[in-house]
Amino acid sequence: MSFYLAMEEYVARHVLRPDEGVEGDCFFMWQVEPSVIFGRNQLLENEVNQQFCQEHGISIYRRKSGGGCVYADHNNVMFSYITAEDNVGFTFNRYINMIVHVLHRLGVDARATGRNDVMVGNCKVSGNAFYKMKNRSIVHGTMLYDTDMLNMVGSITPTDAKLLSKGIMSVRQRIALLKDYITLTLDEFKQYVREHLCDGKIMLTAADVSAIEELEQEYLSPEFIYGNNPRYTLVRQKRIEGVGEFEVRMELKNNIIHSVNLMGDYFLVGDLDRQLLDKLKGLPLEQKVISRALSDRIDDVIMNLDKEDFVNLLTQE
Repeated sequence: MSFYLAMEEYVARHVLRPDEGVEGDCFFMWQVEPSVIFGRNQLLENEVNQQFCQEHGISIYRRKSGGGCVYADHNNVMFSYITAEDNVGFTFNRYINMIVHVLHRLGVDARATGRNDVMVGNCKVSGNAFYKMKNRSIVHGTMLYDTDMLNMVGSITPTDAKLLSKGIMSVRQRIALLKDYITLTLDEFKQYVREHLCDGKIMLTAADVSAIEELEQEYLSPEFIYGNNPRYTLVRQKRIEGVGEFEVRMELKNNIIHSVNLMGDYFLVGDLDRQLLDKLKGLPLEQKVISRALSDRIDDVIMNLDKEDFVNLLTQE
């Protein structure tokens, strides 16, 4: 898992080079051993059942994109799409429409919906996330051909047998497995995707692989996986429709914001610290003061987030 996350970065930085005549987009597919992958701005202890994962041999990784926690194994396939297009929203929509079009060609009545999902009827078959690098955009996601439902539910929910049983039934009603809608095997499906989305291939060299393995070490470091949990004296939690789940943690002294950390499954499209959180430091926790300090539009930092909703999140009683 960590190798492929590092590979996305490497391809974006070193393979995709429009300034040197290497035009177009890059796409690749990958499969992993049973793994839980949680978002850049999520807290591990809030999202992952670490005991269950340890008991069932499920690895845990953090990715650099936003969004929620997912489970993956050899029975589903992961997609990565890298482009020099700088507009994250445009890139994300283009990628989602590409995937929906491929499914339509296979006779699957799929549609894009919500922030990041591909649906078949009312059931989710693919969840996706993205992040932006300098002059590059990366989108990656799951395609549920099949999966181990016990591991999927148990790795992100309590291990209580009754809750686990109910969770499996509930999740199974909300997800679509592609094997139920097409006659192709997983390998045949991968070949079909390759033929209909790609018009060439790039072979990585031994030097490329070595560089990716070096970059991979960041993803394997405890500091990256477990994250930095600064001191806090106040916690606010709220779900904002169309944006995501938020947990804001602030360290206050005499009602002055000294530090702030914003966790959740939202989609980050700008520089969170420089464009948003740094502006809050040193301010009193007062609605009018915070509102004046922030730009009128903050959806260029967090997708679909309205300034008023964010200020209310910080200052709610």
